[in-house]
Amino acid sequence: MKTMVSLQQQPLYITKPSPWNPRSPTLYPKTLKNPYLPAKTWKLHAEGAKGFNRKPASTRTEKISIGNGTVTGKSYGNNNDDDEDEKMPDIVMERMVVRILVYVGVPLVSGIAMLQVFDIVKEQHVWDVPLWLPFFTTFVTFGASTLGVAYGTLSTSWDPEKKGSLLGFEEAQTNWVEMWREEDDSKR
Repeated sequence: MKTMVSLQQQPLYITKPSPWNPRSPTLYPKTLKNPYLPAKTWKLHAEGAKGFNRKPASTRTEKISIGNGTVTGKSYGNNNDDDEDEKMPDIVMERMVVRILVYVGVPLVSGIAMLQVFDIVKEQHVWDVPLWLPFFTTFVTFGASTLGVAYGTLSTSWDPEKKGSLLGFEEAQTNWVEMWREEDDSKR
């Protein structure tokens, strides 16, 4: 009968886990909530932020002047003219993507090809390539590839009816001035 009574005792509260079995769970006593302190609630404060409005965007037709031409298209969003960006025509966007791919791809591929050529020349013992030469060519070609994103964007003709030249020097000069003019107008 004494063995049955000993089984009914409450387990002891252990403050530290056992050093011999670190995977055993630690039991903590339940704490009571203080009824006098207010409960903290978390709430998102993004009600007025862009993209979080539940109202559907309004649509209106407007004329956009890009370069020398004027394009009529739909503009989405609220009716604040100072907050909206002009929509670029799809044909201009396609030209821009092609130019960016060319001006990024050509230097990138040529830089990788030059590294392979230097490796083959050194392995075949044709020429002992100095260590600085692959570093320099990588720096120049990958740097030119990085600048290709900006030049590909600027060298595209922003006029949908005008295709532009092959290298785009004239378009880059015109678009550079136009870009900074828009920046100065937006600050005013």
